[in-house]
Amino acid sequence: MTYDAKEHWENIYQTKKSDEISWFQEKPHTSLNLIAETDLDKDSRIIDIGAGDSRLVDNLLVLGFRNITVLDISSTALNRTKKRLRNKANSVKWIVSDLMEFETNNRYGLWHDRAVLHFLTEEEEINRYVEKVKQLLKPNGYLIVSTFSLKGPKKCSGLDIKQHSKDSMKKIFSGFEHIKSFEEEHLTPWGDSQIFIYGLFKKGGNKR
Repeated sequence: MTYDAKEHWENIYQTKKSDEISWFQEKPHTSLNLIAETDLDKDSRIIDIGAGDSRLVDNLLVLGFRNITVLDISSTALNRTKKRLRNKANSVKWIVSDLMEFETNNRYGLWHDRAVLHFLTEEEEINRYVEKVKQLLKPNGYLIVSTFSLKGPKKCSGLDIKQHSKDSMKKIFSGFEHIKSFEEEHLTPWGDSQIFIYGLFKKGGNKR
């Protein structure tokens, strides 16, 4: 049976509540702290890729960011977030798309990815991901990536994943300035421990 990414993720969000999925965070403190470190202007374009129904966008709006794009392959996930945000949803750009098929003339000051990269298990997929980051991130833009570490799970949502280390992430994003990376424990809603690794990178000022 051929894997259909859209069908898979629509099914996840149609059959499970927000707090019934392993990656649920009531408040994404670590991502918000890393975004604060970048000292981004409130008008900077931010894209949260593979966002699902993450509460990052809620918190960014509270902080006063005005130029947020939320992308996910699941329309169910994004509709859930829109419903939660009510009228505030009108100030956010919503994109239902496979990341690799997403095209825009916009260039972003911040690319945020929590738990997408580790689903890319083939080198070709990872290379396409990096090219997409290079294409969409503006010069001096920031990249925040969070993925399962070598101490983390080997599967997620029934799918195989690829674990990462500080060295493997630095190698993948070798064209970017590595600012920092660290491991962090995430507790699922049912109390299981998952070890993530976060990386903060910056694109050079003269690169495409």
